[in-house]
Amino acid sequence: MKKTFLFNLIAFMALPALVFAQKDNQLTSAERKEGWKLLFDGKTTTGWHTYLRDTVGSKWQVKDGAIIFDPSKPRNGGGDLVTNAEYENYELQLDWKISKGGNSGIIFDVQEDKKYPATYVTGPEMQVLDNIDADDNKKENHLAGCLYDLAGSAAVSKPKPVGEFNHVRLIQKNGHLTFWLNGIQTFDGQMGSDEWKTMIANSKFKNKGFEDFAKVAKGKIALQEHPGSSEWKNIKIKQL
Repeated sequence: MKKTFLFNLIAFMALPALVFAQKDNQLTSAERKEGWKLLFDGKTTTGWHTYLRDTVGSKWQVKDGAIIFDPSKPRNGGGDLVTNAEYENYELQLDWKISKGGNSGIIFDVQEDKKYPATYVTGPEMQVLDNIDADDNKKENHLAGCLYDLAGSAAVSKPKPVGEFNHVRLIQKNGHLTFWLNGIQTFDGQMGSDEWKTMIANSKFKNKGFEDFAKVAKGKIALQEHPGSSEWKNIKIKQL
């Protein structure tokens, strides 16, 4: 009798976690009151398009509640996936998963214009990477969660094993950027500051073709096409 009671008590105590566990690609009532909006509904790519196109390329698909980049699809079905809307002051959260050896990124402040051939010509990037097997793992500021080619180190880049989802928080407020990957802060700094200018001067973004890189702290948000497959879910934003 006592064993049965104890078993029922444990089961009852565990019930709230099962009942109230948040489902993917949905907002709680508290989040809605706080102003959070979903950028991905879990079913379609509504609100997104391929950079410099009106539609979404065939390499970007929705399956099992995630946006998936599938490199096996026809070559002309690629390109970075960008939001229809622009954002300035906000907190962005999302979950990403990368394939073995894979490489991708979250590019923001993207200025979509035909004079810019790619999203990264204008937008800074929070790196998405398989730190172990990706080719682009030789520089520490190229590791997952880092401000690509500008700042970061292995000490703060702690992605989960390939095949598991990683959680991102990215805040931009009046040009001040703060990144977190899996709860670890990977960057904090001010766009346009002397420190920022020094980082630019020591990066590939000092080269010809990047004259308008990170000049405007406002723009579209992009998920990058790159080697390997990537998956994305729980993409939400709160304007600040």
